[in-house]
Amino acid sequence: MQFRTEINIPPAPQQLSRTQGIFTIGSCFAEVMGKRLQEAKANVLVNPFGTIFNPLSIHKLLRAVLEQDETNLAEGLVQQNGIWYHYDFHSSFSHPDFEVLLQMLREKLQDAHAFIKQSQAVMLTWGTAYVYERQDNGVLVANCHKVPQKAFTKRLLSLEEITEDTRQTLQLLQTHCPGIQVILTVSPVRHLKDTLPLNSVSKSLLRVAAHLAQEQHLNLSYFPAYELLLDDLRDYRFYTDDLLHPTQMAENYIWEKFLQAYSDDVFTQFLSRWAEVQRELGHKSFHPDSPAHQKFLQKLLQKLHKLAQEADVQAEIDTVQRQLRMQ
Repeated sequence: MQFRTEINIPPAPQQLSRTQGIFTIGSCFAEVMGKRLQEAKANVLVNPFGTIFNPLSIHKLLRAVLEQDETNLAEGLVQQNGIWYHYDFHSSFSHPDFEVLLQMLREKLQDAHAFIKQSQAVMLTWGTAYVYERQDNGVLVANCHKVPQKAFTKRLLSLEEITEDTRQTLQLLQTHCPGIQVILTVSPVRHLKDTLPLNSVSKSLLRVAAHLAQEQHLNLSYFPAYELLLDDLRDYRFYTDDLLHPTQMAENYIWEKFLQAYSDDVFTQFLSRWAEVQRELGHKSFHPDSPAHQKFLQKLLQKLHKLAQEADVQAEIDTVQRQLRMQ
């Protein structure tokens, strides 16, 4: 007897290497998956512009990265309570000095351009189809930065807007990075501030747009993170206390499904060995000075030196060496 509807995801047409670049951009789920890839010692650039929720703002930044377009960058800067922000970037990008922030954003775009040019894949995560537009010029913003609500108009993107903007962005991506793989996801995190009925409308638009993109672009695959949480797990025990975000257990499940579909054999084999080392790194001894524990640390150090031929584990080596030097 089955008690849940499990989603079985077929292997991706192009599987991911741990050592080749993976560029993540979008909502907080892009951040979660990017950090998981970092922990797996993958070569990844995680949400370089902070959390961005709507597809048009995500695509705008991606196009700026590809074309190295900084011409109108200063026009998006806004001052709030003595601090400068940018409407296209997360509020973590801020500074009291206009020119310092502008230079910071330019460097971020340049670094992202250099990374994406050598990447094998881009992971896009859409969060909401609701957008905010400036009243003064009609330009869409990614973040309001606590500017008074009267300065913006909130509206729902149309399916045609999302589809056409996606088409143009993917076309540009293939022009600048031929053969690059695109992994598209819809964030499973619900936007309660839109109300649950309107959140459903928003997510439905994103899901249809993602389906159309998958049908129209050969190098694009859809990863069903949204369906894994809402349809496969489908239980509030897989949500944190806010009843919106997935628990670590749910994230683990989605991560395992992602690896099964996307990681190549070499990546999978490395993860198996790395998981064993991580468990040993997390071991806490009641008697750290004992000969037995010191021997354990020596063996762990040997494993780490061996892994260092494949991945950057210098931080872990330093941690173990400090424990050994304490004796």
